[in-house]
Amino acid sequence: MQHKTLLKTFFFLFLAIVTFQVQAQTKLFNGKNLDGWKVHGTEKWYVDNGELVCESGPDKQYGYLATDKTYKDFELTLEFKQQADGNSGVFFHSSLDGTKVSGWQAEVAPPGKSSGGIYESYGRGWLIKPDPEKDKALKMGDWNKMKIRVVGNQVTTWLNGTQMVELNDEQIGSKDGVLALQIHDGGGIKVRWRNIRVKELSKS
Repeated sequence: MQHKTLLKTFFFLFLAIVTFQVQAQTKLFNGKNLDGWKVHGTEKWYVDNGELVCESGPDKQYGYLATDKTYKDFELTLEFKQQADGNSGVFFHSSLDGTKVSGWQAEVAPPGKSSGGIYESYGRGWLIKPDPEKDKALKMGDWNKMKIRVVGNQVTTWLNGTQMVELNDEQIGSKDGVLALQIHDGGGIKVRWRNIRVKELSKS
């Protein structure tokens, strides 16, 4: 009897922890409109069937959709599906002046182009790329789940459960900024996004 009571106690404790973790996540995209976000540039951002779509416009230039809020230490999870070229990215600790972005990007790109790597815009360029064999984690034309964790100087990315890169960088750790999705220039790009959630973290 005591054993059953103990098991029941552990079960409810586990359930409470899982429920708290889910509740601690904030939905950044409501599936209906772009509330909480700001469009930068002339490229297309719209909602279709509960999903967020970014698509190249007639100008074929860079475009960004940035959060109104800034973030420092966080864990971001989202899903993306590349329907065309797919050259995009997820920016963090960033600021924008029109379509000029200062900050860091977790790459979202077609096969062979370092999805999950970290690129510094208008700065040092590529900071780290995943090992080439990890590229097989990307499912072009299907839904992919990306996780980006930033705590202090430490940045880690995952793609479909595979850890892509781990980076320690003081410049990243010294900043905060908005989160932003990107449309690369050149035209012909279309990417769908869904389940965009962030959990703010305290640096231990």
